[in-house]
Amino acid sequence: MIKIIAPAVTVFDRNEKPDYEGNKKVIDFLIGRGIDGILVLGSTGEFPGLSVEERMDFFRFYASYAGQRVELLAGTGCVGYQDTLRLSNAVYEMGYTPMVISPYYYALDQEKLFRYYDRLAKEVKGGLYLYNYPARTGHSIAPETVKRLVESNPNILGMKDSVDSCHHTNMVCRAVEGHAFTTYSGYDDQFLNNIANNGGGGCIGGLAVIVPELWSDLVRAVNSRDFTRTFTLFHLLQRLMPVYEMDTNCSLLLKMLLVHRGVEIDSRAVYPFAQIEMETWQKAKKLLDDVLDQYQNIR
Repeated sequence: MIKIIAPAVTVFDRNEKPDYEGNKKVIDFLIGRGIDGILVLGSTGEFPGLSVEERMDFFRFYASYAGQRVELLAGTGCVGYQDTLRLSNAVYEMGYTPMVISPYYYALDQEKLFRYYDRLAKEVKGGLYLYNYPARTGHSIAPETVKRLVESNPNILGMKDSVDSCHHTNMVCRAVEGHAFTTYSGYDDQFLNNIANNGGGGCIGGLAVIVPELWSDLVRAVNSRDFTRTFTLFHLLQRLMPVYEMDTNCSLLLKMLLVHRGVEIDSRAVYPFAQIEMETWQKAKKLLDDVLDQYQNIR
């Protein structure tokens, strides 16, 4: 089945620590509107400023509150390998599957990427997902490297591919044909291309944070093979894509738009991404309102 998994934003207090009560409201908003799963502390979740212990505590909280209501993925990638391994092994007992971004900042060639994930896959206690995000790491996991990893490690279950060109995702799907491997698009507007691939599982896209009901409606349309409605809803999501480019850190804007939608949270983002131009905010709000109005007319 095709899925939409929301890479949830993290609500912070004035000390830039997770606000648990605020995060409960985000969880309820997403689950109540039909999301298939939640990625906790992915890139949209602004995880780099949290210590390993803070991330561990947040994962425990999230699992306890979300319970069995939704599938949970955990962003466990750290710069240090041992921290990544520790977090990844800990989250299994909480009900998560880890999703691991490759070490950011460091320059890694394909052989080093292979060695990193190969060792991790052999030392974790269960399955895991790769997370390819070259805009943040500075390197991309090549399809041939993914193939080598999957052939050596059947517990590598899939991948989130956050890339500018859907051609890369297509080549990943081609490389792992014959293996139980699910590839998710990391950008909302690559969803249709993703599901056209053998092994494409859907999307882990940030717009699901602000329009989860539209996204879940789209996935239902796909799974029921209602392609007329599929294209209509996908067009609305396409219209929202400029949100990603309106600010350098879209997490602040996503949280502000959640507040606009009635979710009573503190919309602050981590420093220095905690401010936005009023003109940008007005444009984003109008865009969201226009799309929601159009969506209401076709529900």
